[in-house]
Amino acid sequence: MTPTAPLRPAQARALHLAAQGLLARPRRRARKADLVAAIERMQLLQIDTIHVVARSPYLVLFSRLGDYPQRWLEELLAERAIFEVWAHEACFASMRDYVLHRNALPQREHHWAIRNARSHRARNGAQIERLLQHIRELGPVKSSDFEREDAGGGWWGWKDEKRWLEAGFALGELMVARRENFHRVYDLAERVAGVAVADWDTAQIAPEAVRQETVLRSVQALGIAQARWIADYFRTRPRLRDADLDALVAQGALLRVEVQGWSAPGYVHPAHAPLLAQAAAGRLRATRATVLSPFDPVVWDRERASELFGFDYTLECYVPEPKRRYGYFVLPILAGGRLVGRLDAKAHRAAGEFEVRALYLEDGIEPSERLAADIAAAIDECARWHGTPKVRLSRCRPAAFAPLLRRALSAAAAA
Repeated sequence: MTPTAPLRPAQARALHLAAQGLLARPRRRARKADLVAAIERMQLLQIDTIHVVARSPYLVLFSRLGDYPQRWLEELLAERAIFEVWAHEACFASMRDYVLHRNALPQREHHWAIRNARSHRARNGAQIERLLQHIRELGPVKSSDFEREDAGGGWWGWKDEKRWLEAGFALGELMVARRENFHRVYDLAERVAGVAVADWDTAQIAPEAVRQETVLRSVQALGIAQARWIADYFRTRPRLRDADLDALVAQGALLRVEVQGWSAPGYVHPAHAPLLAQAAAGRLRATRATVLSPFDPVVWDRERASELFGFDYTLECYVPEPKRRYGYFVLPILAGGRLVGRLDAKAHRAAGEFEVRALYLEDGIEPSERLAADIAAAIDECARWHGTPKVRLSRCRPAAFAPLLRRALSAAAAA
């Protein structure tokens, strides 16, 4: 049953956060299997290598699960419980979804990584075949196993072997068997998915079924979504319109709901019908306070973050330093079901210090002792997980929030 009255924006946000596993604090200490469950809930866990704080995939899981050993993620990869794939961007996904992703490859031809891989395969097919044969005979390889040359960043600056390895990976010929110090170790797909998935290379899903499944999974992961947000989640094309979803609504595969202030309807997966009912009745309370990665699904679509949270977010590590407003790798702050601010932080692991270079509250967020306590608890939890329990706060905006936050940080440290 869909609600008879439009959802309030706060109710829509609560539904989104509940679907993402961010509504409330975890009730118990994380177990290893919880990482896989969280990835399956999100569908995709985006990968990034920047580590002024914990690398993004670890931080995304921390935001949902709290304290856990970071090594578990690499162990799950080596155990074939998860795998790496180009989807939204480079992502971890559950190995249970391998066949879907393999069949989705033709629908991702427009993705820059797939386009580059196709180009390298066409121009360097013989060399890539020799590289595959090398791996077949001698076993998994890292890019660093090959002689280094001067190289910059990006596909255009990599040495040839790195380009060829990445091309084979993007096209599914190679997979990431494990990571060593977060560096990819490549092996043949038959020795990765082939030992974990029945019919890994023969199971076929019709293109239309793949498209429908990715739409449904995107909506389920988001909790509630406007039609135009859906394609971005798995980076499919074209952007959807409401008319494109009429058939799914008629079938009962999607629920169409109204949200106050939205110019377009929202869509909810039937699996979330109980959550939708709770949200409509005002019984979903968003109480989780935490910091988010810039590559968290909650904020990786700038348009969606603006519509849902009124949060205008740009990742500034790709912006020249003089043009940055907030910092290199700024973490959104979630508290009380809102994105209330952003945090420019750095974990100084050797010194055991978590440096808050700057903290900015969003316009319209009123400083209060309750907000300071929530944010301080989130920072303290994150700092302890990093192994940097000493928190040092430098700048704060508004300045009047600084003394409240410093007192709350001291109380959190003493608890």
